Amino acid sequence: MSHNPGVAPGSSLNASRRARELAEARETVVDLLVVGLGATGAGVALDAASRGLSVAAIDAHDLAFGTSRWSSKMIHGGLRYLAKGQIGVAMESAAERGVLLRHTAPHLVRAQPYLLPLTPEVSRAQAEVVMAGYRLGDLLRASAGTPRHLLPGPSRVAAARARALVPALRPHGLRGALASFDGRVVDDARLVVAIARTAAAHGAWVLTRCRALTLSGDGAEVRDELGGETFTIRARRVVNATGVWAGRLTASVSMRPSRGTHLVLRPGTLGEPRASLHVPIPGEGARFVLVLPQPDGRVYVGLTDEPVDGPIPDVPEAPETDIAFLLEVLNSVLEVPVARADVAGAYAGLRPLLTGDGRTADLSRRHAVVRASDGVVTIVGGKLTTYRRMAEDAVDAAFPRAPRSRTARLPLVGADVSAPARGSRDGVPRRPSERYGVPRRLSERYGSEAAAVHALADRDPELAETLPTGVTTAELVWAVRHEGALDAGDLLDRRTRIGLVPEDRASALPAAERVLRDHAR
Repeated sequence: MSHNPGVAPGSSLNASRRARELAEARETVVDLLVVGLGATGAGVALDAASRGLSVAAIDAHDLAFGTSRWSSKMIHGGLRYLAKGQIGVAMESAAERGVLLRHTAPHLVRAQPYLLPLTPEVSRAQAEVVMAGYRLGDLLRASAGTPRHLLPGPSRVAAARARALVPALRPHGLRGALASFDGRVVDDARLVVAIARTAAAHGAWVLTRCRALTLSGDGAEVRDELGGETFTIRARRVVNATGVWAGRLTASVSMRPSRGTHLVLRPGTLGEPRASLHVPIPGEGARFVLVLPQPDGRVYVGLTDEPVDGPIPDVPEAPETDIAFLLEVLNSVLEVPVARADVAGAYAGLRPLLTGDGRTADLSRRHAVVRASDGVVTIVGGKLTTYRRMAEDAVDAAFPRAPRSRTARLPLVGADVSAPARGSRDGVPRRPSERYGVPRRLSERYGSEAAAVHALADRDPELAETLPTGVTTAELVWAVRHEGALDAGDLLDRRTRIGLVPEDRASALPAAERVLRDHAR
C-alpha cells in the first residue's frame, strides 16, 4: 500500500480498500472476526491485530454509529463509581484515563475543569461532602500514576472567579464554586476512527456497511449493505462487540439499556464558558447535570438516565420530557434562563447495561465477557473510558494463549508521543499549541496528521471553504480518503459533528455531496 506524506502508514481507510479487503474476507479464514465497530469493537480489532492475529472487523453501519458517538465526551476517573462502592470499576476507570492522557491519545484527550456552583440550594454540609469526594478522586488519579500537571487537584474558587470561568452563572446568592478536573475527549467518534485506523495499520480488515446476519463460533453469515450480496466470513474465533444490540446476535446475554439525552446549544448561548459545570439534581444526592463546552463553541447539556423498554432503535431519539428536565436543572444556576427555542439540537444514546434490579442509574458499569455454548465471545457493559481494557479482556478470553496485550502503550493514529505534556495555567489546562503550524482546531482533532489535512486546503483553495463549526471542505476530503467515510452521513454525523444541529447539517450537505462525487475512490 502506498504511503501518503503525513499519513500513518497502512492506516488509510477508503472505498477502494474496503472493496479489496471485502473480497479477501470471502476467501480467507481469519483468526478473529469482530462484530461491531464502536470503541470496544475497534479496540478488540486493534488489540488482536497488534498481538499478531489476523482480524476482520465488521459493522452494519459505520465507525462509531451506535453508542460510542452519543457520549458526554468524558474520559472520567471513576469518582461516581467510588461513591457507589464500586471500587474496582473506579480504579479501572482512573487507570484507563491515565493511559489515554499519557500514552495512547494525548492529542484527543486532555483535562477539563468542572465547577459545582455553590448556590443557596447547596448547603455547606453538602459542599463538604462533595469536596471530600473530589479529594478521593484525586487519590484515584495518584494511584493510577497520572501526574498532577495533567490533572490538577480540586480547589474552591471565589464567586468572581467562578463567573469569570462561566459568565452565565447567576450571581445572586453565589458563594463561589468547587473546582475539580477530569478527562475529556475532543470527539468520541474521532477517537473511534483513530482506534480503527490504528487497527488497520496493524493489518486488520475494517469493513463498514457489512451486516452480520447470524453468528456462530467459527464465523458469520454477512451481507454487504452496499452491494447486497450475502456470504460467509470464516474465523477461528468470533467476538460480538455490538453493545446494546448484542442480544440480537447472541441469546446468552440480556441487556437492560438506558437512555442518556443531551442538549446541543449554539455558540454564545451561555457566553463563552471556559469550564464545565456540575449542576446538582434536586433530591438526587450525588447525581448531576453536566454543562460541557465543546471546542467548536457549542455546549452540550446532559444527561438523563432513563430505562428503555421494547425494541432497540438504531438511532434513538431525545424525547421532549428529557429536554424539559435538562433545561429545568440547567436554569436553576443561570442568570438568564435557556428557553426551549434556544436548544439547537439534541441527541440520545443507549448505555449497554447488563440486566439487573433497580434503577438503571444504579446499575454497575462493570463490563463482562460472556462465552456462549457455540464459542462466541460477547463483551458487554462498560463505558467509553474503559474500552481498551474491555477489548483486552475479550481477546484474552478468545485467545488465552496469545501474546500479552500491547495496547496500554500503543499510540493511536495522530498521537505525537514526542510532544511535551500539557500543563495548566491559572487553573485551566492549556489547549494544544499550534506546534504543527496549523490552526489549533486541526491539531486538537488530527494531532500529528493536522499539517497534512491543512496542506490539502493550501494546495486547493476550494477546499479551504469553511462549513458550520469551522470544519473545512479539506477535512471532508481527508475523511473520504483516509477515514473510511462512504456517504454524507459518515461525513456530517460522525467524522465531523456538524449534523448535531439540523440547520447546520442542511447547509453543509451540498459540500459533502460534492466531495463524495469528486474525491471518493
